[in-house]
Amino acid sequence: MTNRKAAIIDMGTNTFHLLLVELNAENFTTIYKEKIPVKIGQGGISKNTITNDASKRAFHTLGHFKNLIDGEGITEVFAFATSAVRNADNGLVFVSEIKSKFGIDVHVIDGDEEAQLIYEGIRFSGALDESTHLMMDIGGGSVEFIIGNNKEAFWKQSFEIGGQRLLDLFHYHDPILDSEVVKLNSFLDEKLKPLINAIELYQPTKIVGASGTFDTLSDMYYESTHAKKRVPELAFFLPRTGFEALAHQLISLEKSERLQIPGMIPMRVDMIVVATCLITFILQYISGDHLICSSFALKEGAISRLVKVDSLAGAVTN
Repeated sequence: MTNRKAAIIDMGTNTFHLLLVELNAENFTTIYKEKIPVKIGQGGISKNTITNDASKRAFHTLGHFKNLIDGEGITEVFAFATSAVRNADNGLVFVSEIKSKFGIDVHVIDGDEEAQLIYEGIRFSGALDESTHLMMDIGGGSVEFIIGNNKEAFWKQSFEIGGQRLLDLFHYHDPILDSEVVKLNSFLDEKLKPLINAIELYQPTKIVGASGTFDTLSDMYYESTHAKKRVPELAFFLPRTGFEALAHQLISLEKSERLQIPGMIPMRVDMIVVATCLITFILQYISGDHLICSSFALKEGAISRLVKVDSLAGAVTN
């Protein structure tokens, strides 16, 4: 059976990701990947709308992605849109425009499916073992939490409290004020009651973070220790003490100073403050001495499903 190629487009609230892959037995090879800070939620997420400027940025990026996909001769395209689009009053119009302009069918996924795909991506990375883990993925529009192990997810839920929303609600001063952090924590205390109850029920002993914020935090930690990430590795350890030191820096510095931290990237510099506050809040409930940062998340969860289909087809034909 010849290997097939596929393209995954993850249209997040803050970042659009493109991943071009070649699928093979039980795994995949990355042909090309790119992420662009489209910030589709900017200016409209608190009003449940996608602004004209955000649409323009999205269309420009999708046109660029389509050229790359066509250049590789890929016809299997799997595009997902998450929180900003599913909650926007003009989300369906936006999706239909994408179809007419680029011929791309965008699957607007609900929070439950988003959490499931993130779980499948984290599991695919090999970051899980038989212990009970709390997994989290901080997006711009929503945050997904999953409790489970390398065999199954016991509990999962998506909360519409992503970084762009928290930024709009609480981060009015730079550096963020202590009073803003107090208000943010009170908000989280109220909104995350179902999660806190689930943590008490399932007693996870490890915490796994996926996607942008955790990638950047682990990059900053590795830079601070003058260590290098090994390219083949898909999960990285961030000691709790290392995270706490970074959190203190991020919360106490203004934007221009945060940009000077080795490992920081401009697309994360605003949202990482409230995201760090969220992680700090969650760590009250988990006793582990380190965070596991998974390089795989939603888009790799989608790939894991394609790989399964391919391996099943191979088993049938062999």
